[in-house]
Amino acid sequence: MTLSLTLACLWVLAANVIAMFPSKHNHWPAAYVLIALGVPLLGYVTYETGPWIGLLVFAAGASTLRWPLLYLGRWIKSQFRSAPE
Repeated sequence: MTLSLTLACLWVLAANVIAMFPSKHNHWPAAYVLIALGVPLLGYVTYETGPWIGLLVFAAGASTLRWPLLYLGRWIKSQFRSAPE
């Protein structure tokens, strides 16, 4: 296993451990840190192992951080709806 895939597995493990702890802020600060670490890590995985493995790692990260992606999708959708005609 390459270094990038090992780091990606550790990222997923850390994300799941963080999700087990109770949080007053619904884990948003931890999600920001995971996103900040995950984006360059995804680029590194894609660079080192290719785009197909990169897409699999992206899918794993997206399933782990599904709420930030859902809110991002809602925000983008609202930006297109509120555009003046």
